Amino acid sequence: MAHDLAGYSWGEVDKFRKAVGKKIPEEMAKQKEKFIQGCVDNSKWPRKKAEEVWAWIEPFAAYGFNKAHSASYGRVAYQTAYMKSNYPAEYMCAVLTAEAGDTEKVAEIISECKRMTIPVLPPEINSSFKDFTVIKSDKDQIRFGLLTIKNLGEGVADGIIAERLANGSFKDIEDFTCRLHGRDLNRKSVESLIKCGALDAFGERNKMLFNTEALLTHARDKQKNASSGQISLFGDAEVLPPLRLTETAPAAQSEKLMWEKELLGLFVSAHPLQEYQPVLKLESVVQIKTVRSGGVVKVGGVITKVQKIVTKNGKPMVFAWLEDLTSKIELVIFPNVLERYPDWQENAIIVAKGKINDRDGALKMLCDEVRLVAMLSNKPAQDIKAAH
Repeated sequence: MAHDLAGYSWGEVDKFRKAVGKKIPEEMAKQKEKFIQGCVDNSKWPRKKAEEVWAWIEPFAAYGFNKAHSASYGRVAYQTAYMKSNYPAEYMCAVLTAEAGDTEKVAEIISECKRMTIPVLPPEINSSFKDFTVIKSDKDQIRFGLLTIKNLGEGVADGIIAERLANGSFKDIEDFTCRLHGRDLNRKSVESLIKCGALDAFGERNKMLFNTEALLTHARDKQKNASSGQISLFGDAEVLPPLRLTETAPAAQSEKLMWEKELLGLFVSAHPLQEYQPVLKLESVVQIKTVRSGGVVKVGGVITKVQKIVTKNGKPMVFAWLEDLTSKIELVIFPNVLERYPDWQENAIIVAKGKINDRDGALKMLCDEVRLVAMLSNKPAQDIKAAH
């Protein structure tokens, strides 16, 4: 239209396209007179007609697309709504698999699964496949896949599944390590499977973790004996002494949850905030998201991400994500507040007070005060000053 009617060169057309596509009001204001005058001069139109055509174009600088686009999206929306309504577990499982690389998206989808009363279970060595899987029962469930576990390569996942399908379920931790030895299984893989809870059916996590080296050595020796066909002095096949695992103190619940967060990207079997709910009797993140901009709120949760930056004035400030059992919100800590509360760490459970702000179109909380409730890591916490 700009080229044929208003006499634009192709270079000028591209600038016009960017003004519409990028929604640049100043550039659109310049283009208005140029386009209208171009139609008058190039197409010999009356100015009123040129202004009428411009009135059709101008709204697209706000938002617009063609009807075919709308129809395509409408069809997909109908299909996915039908699947979610009639095959909820299968649909949510597919969505989880599609978003498996995006931890934040996965967390949102799992929250939706909870709302739909579809349990999402941690990975399990005898029922998990590579991707998220629906476990059919009286109440359908979704099981995490093996490839969602950090430090577990595709080769190990393929080996676990192939061995299980060929020779049946794994009976215990010794049976698992012996049958998988030589299939790319190494110490890091075993530790990751233990920590995330995939081997919980075989025993306590910390005990298995403490004995990882002994388990791998036993599996190696057992395979070596089998392949060499060693014979004892009495003519019998040599039998290795039975494996005995060294006892050790069990892992704390908070430690197990932190392992899950480290290896799966989020808390799965439980949430560390549950035991702190009596302390955090405050508004939930979902509730404070309904508060109008400028409203003062107080909320408790766990810090899941901390980003420190330096302002143009050379002063430090912090952006942090606060998560509770309902949702999460970004906290903004300006330099003057950071001076009073300087220590911000991931995995800190805090109570924060501040103002709601949605100026940039994204809801944030401008933090004024903070109080440290607990630290989820095993490292000693640098106390955040308590706000009274």
